Amino acid sequence: MPVNSTPDQGKTPNADGETLPINELFYSLQGEGKLTGEPSVFVRTSGCNLRCWFCDSYHTSWEPTHANMSLDDIVAEVESHENAEHVVLTGGEPLIHNEAVSLLERLDDRGYHTTVETNGTIYRDVPIDLASISPKLASSAPTPDKDPKGNGEWAERHDDRRIDLDALGELVDEYDTQLKFVVTGPDDMPEIEDLVEDIRSTASSRVPDSDVLLMPEGTTREELDKNRIEVAELAMEHGYRYTPRLHVDLWNDAPGT
Repeated sequence: MPVNSTPDQGKTPNADGETLPINELFYSLQGEGKLTGEPSVFVRTSGCNLRCWFCDSYHTSWEPTHANMSLDDIVAEVESHENAEHVVLTGGEPLIHNEAVSLLERLDDRGYHTTVETNGTIYRDVPIDLASISPKLASSAPTPDKDPKGNGEWAERHDDRRIDLDALGELVDEYDTQLKFVVTGPDDMPEIEDLVEDIRSTASSRVPDSDVLLMPEGTTREELDKNRIEVAELAMEHGYRYTPRLHVDLWNDAPGT
């Protein structure tokens, strides 16, 4: 079972120190993408500029919960996991926070490999070893019938914000990247193919099919069982890479995984 450190809600960082809103900080295995299976420390920030109906970190987006942790405390907690050389900064959307830049610089100075999991709507000039970009498709919109809160008030805002080709192009040009698409079914494929071509047209760097990853939507084993084979077959059909959700296979929907 992963090691999970829940931030102390009563803790007050030094007034003159930089802080980040941290939902959870834990040690586990990377469950998705090129580095699947890699022991990693996950730093999950709270807050997001989008609202996917299927968000697998509901308490960082729809109902953000967090404690403010100083960067000193975050780095100390990362360093306490002596077997981990990889750090994953995730969310929510971690790049909405200015302090994420300082944290990534500190981690880089200490020799950690850093992955940033981002929706691709924000570019920042910061040391990142792998930008794990998950552009949000039209099927992610929280329409009234799918909105967890049942009112659909975020649907239009989400749809207006979910794709920023300029930011996507800059991320692809600046960093080692993977484009990780959450697939709800075959109807997503035309949009994925169009978006990949748009990114290729915008970016100067080459985007090989091996950097395009298809991942089944689902946050429980039962949900993944319904569509993992279909998504795997779509990856083979289109020449893209399939990525599992290893943490779900191992620990289902347990927190801190």
